[in-house]
Amino acid sequence: MSLPMPLQNDATRRTLITALFCSPLAAFSQGAKSLRIIVPFTPGGSTDILARVLGPKLTQALGQTVFIDNKPGAGGSLGAAEAAKADADGNTLLMGHIGTLAVNPSLYPKLAYDPVKSFVPVAYVARVPNVLVVNSASPFRSLKDLVEAARAKPGQLTYSSGGNGSAAHITFEALKLKAKIFVAHIPYRGTAPSVTDVIGGQVDCTFTGAPAVLPHVRSGRLRALAVSSPQRLAALPDVPTVAESGYPGFEADQWYGIVAPAGTPAAVVVRLNAEINKALALADVAQQLSVEGATPMPTTPQAFGDLIKREIPRWAEAVKAGNIKPD
Repeated sequence: MSLPMPLQNDATRRTLITALFCSPLAAFSQGAKSLRIIVPFTPGGSTDILARVLGPKLTQALGQTVFIDNKPGAGGSLGAAEAAKADADGNTLLMGHIGTLAVNPSLYPKLAYDPVKSFVPVAYVARVPNVLVVNSASPFRSLKDLVEAARAKPGQLTYSSGGNGSAAHITFEALKLKAKIFVAHIPYRGTAPSVTDVIGGQVDCTFTGAPAVLPHVRSGRLRALAVSSPQRLAALPDVPTVAESGYPGFEADQWYGIVAPAGTPAAVVVRLNAEINKALALADVAQQLSVEGATPMPTTPQAFGDLIKREIPRWAEAVKAGNIKPD
C-alpha cells in the first residue's frame, strides 16, 4: 500500500503504518490470533454441524486458524454467556440460534446475557427445518399415527430433545399444543444423544433440526414423519409438512447465525459478514447445507439483528402458553 506523498516525515509515516497494521481489520490478514467460534451445545447437533461447515472457509478467507469450541449447558446459555463476556476484538464469535438468541430470555429469568444488548449481529447463516422422526421399527408411519397413539395413551409416549428449553423442546411443545396431545419430554445433554436414543428405541420420537437426523433417515435407522417448515424439504420430498398433515399454519423452523460481543468494531463485523456471505454462496458449501437440509441465508448484519428482535416476543408467547420451564 503506498502512502500519500505529503507524508514525508518519518515519525508521521511510522504512526500511520502502525495504525493500519494494528487495526482489528488488519489483524485478520496478520493471523496473529486464532478465531474461536463458540458452539453452546455438544458436538453432533445442527449448531455444531453448521459451524464446522463455515470454519474451514473462514480459515482460508481470513488467514486465521478457526476452531470450534463446544460449551454446552443450560439450553446454550452457558456458552452464550461466555461469548458475551469475551474481548470485543473479533476473535471470539458465537454460533447462535433460535434457542440462545430468541427463546432463552423467556426461559431463564436471570439470564447472564441479553441477546440484543450483549451482542452485535454479524451474519445470518442458515434456516433449518425441524424433522419429526421415529425409530425405523416404530409402528408410526405418519404424524396422524403418532397423534392417535398419543391421544389413546396420554403420557405414555415419549420424545427427546437436546435439553430443557432447547429448540427441539420448544418445537415439540408447539406441536403438542396444536394437536392437543400429551407426550412426555425426556431432556438430554445435547442433540446427538437425544437422537441416539430414538435410534435405539429408548425414546419414541424427537422433533429436531434436519442436520442431526437426515443421515440416520438416509441410512434407514430413522423414519421421518413430518417437517416443521411451510414447504416440504428438498432433501425429503416425500415427507409432508405438519401443516399438510392436518395442522395448517404450523411453522417452527430453527435459524442460526453468528454474533459477536457488543463493542466489536464495525469494520470487523463488515468483513466477517462479507466473508461468511461469500462462503454461503460457494457451490460446495451450498451442497453441504443442502445435504443437511439447511438453506443458506446470506444477508446484512442489520437484517439478522431485526430477525432476532422479532423472534424474541414470538417465542415468549409459546413458552408462556406451554408453561415451559428450563429445569
